[in-house]
Amino acid sequence: MLEDKLNRRVFLGSSAMVGGAALFGLPLFAKDANAQAAKLTVRSDQDISILDPGYMIGGTEIEMQNAVLPVLLNLHVGEDGVYGWEPSVYVEKFEERDPTHYDFTLKPGFMWTNGYGEFTAEDVKYSYERIKTTDWSGNFEPLDHVEVTGKYSGTLVLSQPYAPFTLTGLTSGPGAILCKAAMQKVGEKFTTEFPATCGPYVFQWTPKQKLSLRPNPEWTGPKPAFAEVDGLLITEPSAAELAFEAGEVAATIITAATYARYKENPPENSALRVAGALQYMWLGMNTEHPKLSDIRVRKAIQHAVDAEQIIQGAYSGTTEKSNGIICPGLIGHRKATKYSYDLEKAKMMLAEAGVSGLELELKTLNEQERVLSAQIIQSQLAQVGITVKVIPLDSGPFWEMGDEQKGDPKNLQMYLMRFGTNPDPQEATQWFTSDQVGVWNWERWKNDEYDALYKQGIAESDPEKREAIYLRMQEIMEDTGAYVWINHEPEVFVHRKDIKIDVLPSGEMRLRAFTKA
Repeated sequence: MLEDKLNRRVFLGSSAMVGGAALFGLPLFAKDANAQAAKLTVRSDQDISILDPGYMIGGTEIEMQNAVLPVLLNLHVGEDGVYGWEPSVYVEKFEERDPTHYDFTLKPGFMWTNGYGEFTAEDVKYSYERIKTTDWSGNFEPLDHVEVTGKYSGTLVLSQPYAPFTLTGLTSGPGAILCKAAMQKVGEKFTTEFPATCGPYVFQWTPKQKLSLRPNPEWTGPKPAFAEVDGLLITEPSAAELAFEAGEVAATIITAATYARYKENPPENSALRVAGALQYMWLGMNTEHPKLSDIRVRKAIQHAVDAEQIIQGAYSGTTEKSNGIICPGLIGHRKATKYSYDLEKAKMMLAEAGVSGLELELKTLNEQERVLSAQIIQSQLAQVGITVKVIPLDSGPFWEMGDEQKGDPKNLQMYLMRFGTNPDPQEATQWFTSDQVGVWNWERWKNDEYDALYKQGIAESDPEKREAIYLRMQEIMEDTGAYVWINHEPEVFVHRKDIKIDVLPSGEMRLRAFTKA
């Protein structure tokens, strides 16, 4: 979920460059006489909030976890575009014994920082059983328990067969493994300081300025190509692009408009990388708000918004139109919506509801494409007599507004939302179950059929049956009137030709896997 909470990969934006005054003049990456380059400088588009895999937002937080924490499996994307997995550097063996048992053996000798000893199977058991009790439990719902069979070996035992478990759970952000002893010492939860890490880097943080990765002296695995990495916090995309063109950062994600421009006229010594399009954006409506509680009003808005116009006007035609939450190439991807752009029908439905002179708020991340998308929606709804106030927000208040523990979700009206996902439909559908109301189901509807289908989708292994399940789940969502599907946006990076970047399809950089070209 969630920007994907993500992983749902959620990319965050904000209104200004952070720490920009100190940006220019830093080295892109400096080399020494050894095999490693001394330092790599990249752009990070958001600051951290919670590094704990169970309670994070995602994005940059997942990037930092990837750099300093163990995992069992890494996501692999073949040349044919097919998603798969491969054992990580920490794993001697990983195999599926049968549909509900996955056996693993760790390599010995990997040490936790801060004196917590060796990375063992007990840490795997603790981490995976713990994640089932956190905000990111969805990816691990099929896991019943972890059986430890030796210091370095164990078995992941599922309660039911679930073929995508390896991709949706073990290669995603929540699959990061924590140190059991360290977590118990800090009270089972942490925010911006890892209690212990086990990777080639240790993490350092200068709030609102940069995220730093420095060599871990206890690391016994293969050394990364770059001894140090700095992620400069530049939240404004245009500032990040200027920093890249000035040679101050070696890689950055770019906007759709810049992607279109760079395809025609790329900066010197640069290359483009399309990581994937596992994102889905929609206009969401709070079904419990008095102004939007009448389904006829919500359906009128569905008919009044033209997604194609948004794609052309805000994204320079570089994104694919969305018809639901399942991304292209995945089981359950929809080819069409049940509603259509029809201003006359929208006006008729508002009249049937006895609504005129409606005034609504539309909140969005303060990011160029999304603000422009919101302004286009504002203009479109004005054509049917709905006045919209666009409210851009920085990432902190935006991601809290639908959370009952932090925001004021019942007063939320409309918003532009984008989540990122993993290469299986379970990941995307988990955020809209009844128990997610007040967490990530900001539309605040509940449906017993949807909840039952979600559980069926986890257990079903037949591709055709899964296809039918996920198509129906998206139809249920659409029938609430609370969603106007917008687009699937590719995650595009520009980088210097003298480095080879490693980016997940959901947009997170795997910094430990960056190499020199």
